[in-house]
Amino acid sequence: MPVLYFTVTTDLNYDQRMIRICSSLANAGFTVTLVGISKSDSVALQPRTYHQKRIRMMSRKGFFFYSEYNIRLFFLLLFKRMDGICAIDLDSILPCLLVSKLRGIKRIYDAHELFCEMKEIVSRPRIYRFWKRIEKLAVPQFKNAYTVNRPIADAFEKMYSRPFAVIRNLAVYNPALQYAKKEKFILYQGALNEGRCFETLIPAMQWIEVPLVICGEGNFSDQARLLAAKYGVSDKIIFKGKLLPAELSLQTAKAYIGITLFEKESQSNYWSLANRFFDYLQSGTPQLVVDYPVYREINNSCNIGVLIEDISAASIARHLNDLLLDEKKWLQLHHNCLRLSKTLNWQEEEKTLLAFYKQIFG
Repeated sequence: MPVLYFTVTTDLNYDQRMIRICSSLANAGFTVTLVGISKSDSVALQPRTYHQKRIRMMSRKGFFFYSEYNIRLFFLLLFKRMDGICAIDLDSILPCLLVSKLRGIKRIYDAHELFCEMKEIVSRPRIYRFWKRIEKLAVPQFKNAYTVNRPIADAFEKMYSRPFAVIRNLAVYNPALQYAKKEKFILYQGALNEGRCFETLIPAMQWIEVPLVICGEGNFSDQARLLAAKYGVSDKIIFKGKLLPAELSLQTAKAYIGITLFEKESQSNYWSLANRFFDYLQSGTPQLVVDYPVYREINNSCNIGVLIEDISAASIARHLNDLLLDEKKWLQLHHNCLRLSKTLNWQEEEKTLLAFYKQIFG
């Protein structure tokens, strides 16, 4: 079977989408290696059915981080035996493009999002122009590509006249987690990044009695903790930091309500389909979710959460309190989650993934 390399700028222990993709391909017989980064606070790699390789980084963020990573990644890949290489988002695309051209191997692009439209990029003109140049240079040279939903695929196809398949961020169906005893707390899981509505979610906790548990870290971590102190809700918000997937699944299974909020000013957020949306679904956890097209389409098919258009602090507090107090509505959403989880899961979605790769490699 073919030998495949996948490249990310994340810590391999926590990237659940890549864990699912690499595990499915390895279980199907592909020889898979996932390459990521190692920092001073990285914990030991978790055992997987595929190979893992970390690049030890000296830089932690910004231009020097991406420069160092891309240079190290290029020389790592240049002499490895492989039949195909998959770049995950723009931050690892150039080494994959160069190595694939020099070695004459097949290349694939996996776009987790509209990278250039993320708030932390589009709000900084110089950084936006830098990444947009890379996108325009590299993406059209990838014949094989996929992303997380049809609207994002359509956007890429329109920009670069290249077909994009769709492989969604569905979570693994695990009935054992669905019947965990629920506890009265609200859960946010995922990266603590700009554009995730912490500026309104945290102040909203002034009017909510149950705690908010936040699992994850990111470029907004420090600001989030400062906001909790500013609004006097530090005692209501529990910052757990990064949790390994197994720990995070148990936390999600116990949660009473999940949070999937994004600012609509970022097109990447507006057209997103976040991992956490499906993690809450698979754990039978109703959620407060932004009323954006992709989430609305799924929720309209089977009511699993409360859609919210106004993401102000007062609106968030009102909708959360309504769901906390309305046990009948909560139970209906909970049972809908359990029903939909039987069909909207990774066990079904991986069939699309395997068909995509088998079409490329025969």
